[in-house]
Amino acid sequence: MTRKIRRLFIANRGEIAVRIIRTCRQLGIETCTGYSAADRHALFVREADFSVELGPSPARESYLNAERILYAARHLRADAIHPGYGFLSENADFARMVNDSGLIFIGPTPETIARMGDKIAARREMEKIGVPVVPGSAGNTDLSVEAERIGYPVLIKAAHGGGGRGMRIVESPADLEEAIRSAGREALSAFGNDSVFMEKYILQPRHIEVQILGDVHGNCIHLFERDCSIQRRHQKVVEESPAPQLPKKVRDEVLKNAVQAMRGLNYQNAGTVEFVYSPADETCYFLEINTRLQVEHPVTELVTGLDLVELQIRIAEGFSLQDLTVNCNGHAVEVRLNAEDPAQNFLPQSGTVHHFELPTLPGVRLDSGIGSGSTVSVYYDSMLAKLIAWGENRNEALDRLSLALEKLCISGIRHNGPFLRQVIDHPAFRAGQVHTGFLASHFAGGFAPTPPPREQSLARAAAALLHATNARYLPQGTTGTWALYPSFEIWKG
Repeated sequence: MTRKIRRLFIANRGEIAVRIIRTCRQLGIETCTGYSAADRHALFVREADFSVELGPSPARESYLNAERILYAARHLRADAIHPGYGFLSENADFARMVNDSGLIFIGPTPETIARMGDKIAARREMEKIGVPVVPGSAGNTDLSVEAERIGYPVLIKAAHGGGGRGMRIVESPADLEEAIRSAGREALSAFGNDSVFMEKYILQPRHIEVQILGDVHGNCIHLFERDCSIQRRHQKVVEESPAPQLPKKVRDEVLKNAVQAMRGLNYQNAGTVEFVYSPADETCYFLEINTRLQVEHPVTELVTGLDLVELQIRIAEGFSLQDLTVNCNGHAVEVRLNAEDPAQNFLPQSGTVHHFELPTLPGVRLDSGIGSGSTVSVYYDSMLAKLIAWGENRNEALDRLSLALEKLCISGIRHNGPFLRQVIDHPAFRAGQVHTGFLASHFAGGFAPTPPPREQSLARAAAALLHATNARYLPQGTTGTWALYPSFEIWKG
């Protein structure tokens, strides 16, 4: 039985909320958002057709209050809820509450979310289905015995959650006990569960993931693979599709295994099967299934020409994937633009973005949750926007992305744009020599900003002169707006 969605409530904020609004506008679907006190003037609130405050709290708790979100969605007469990514997007209880309230949850079934939310249980399911998994503990409580069995180094991982939290690399038996304790503490703090398990740590691995779509009619297809190997502290920094320098037999096998895994789950809507690729034995081992849209979904959209948010909505309405044709054309690369200072160990930044501009460039897409005048809050993650470039081949895509990072202009707050440009222009990256230890290997000494162009030096000098000239007019004990960035800079690539 199909049901038309005419008004959609977005249970999220920032860039992904703006992204969903853009597709809904093209489809003629009205959009609703809920917002925290800190986000009252945010871009996604202004872009939505209807908005309501979720509560007085400025912090992330507003976006985790399932009861309040459901009340707001019903109050605004929404037909469906899209959870975006993060927050409640992989919360089985929330998905069940949405469905029980008579609304449509844009995502997989609550049962599937619950089954894949426990990584130990997910490993067991993949073994039954026949998908290769990394040698590991599979829930064995005596991890010291398992470590001896599979051999060091090993990786301790949180059984619930992700994002690199609750994860420790252990090189020797002497470090195992403390690693288990510290990983458990971090997992408990982040996910409310201190369960951990163990996997063999693969040397110089690559992170390969496959975008999957499934519908309510039993159809399941892949939209090719992405490489997300460039990471810092287990957080993705650069993502691209297709994966560079991946042997054809490996690509064919990982695509087949991803579809097999999702069919075994009778998966519905969009999801991603994540693998770790071991170059030593040319095997992609199952890591986990993300039962939601991924941050890096735009690279898949650019190489396939498909709108994944639109497909999510259509699948929820009953659309069949049977006749959908999917081709991979060209190459796409994405970087995550964060409010952080790479020169200060990537210290998160907050404040007002005085100017945000990117000129129109061929093959370049900007997915942003901010604009000129936006406030970057201390309450949420530091991602400002995503820059994505497409080209006929990988080099063209990278050249376009490098140019976009050069032309990007942000003032008022420091960001990682210059660092990202150094990464994608690095000779080893250009050669496709990517692995999860890439940044640790090639940027072991940290990030050293390149000397600014002459015009930026002049801008700094002018800013310093203005500050010195106007200082005597400021109230005693204040430093004016320049206090946000004592060494004033306009970052442009």
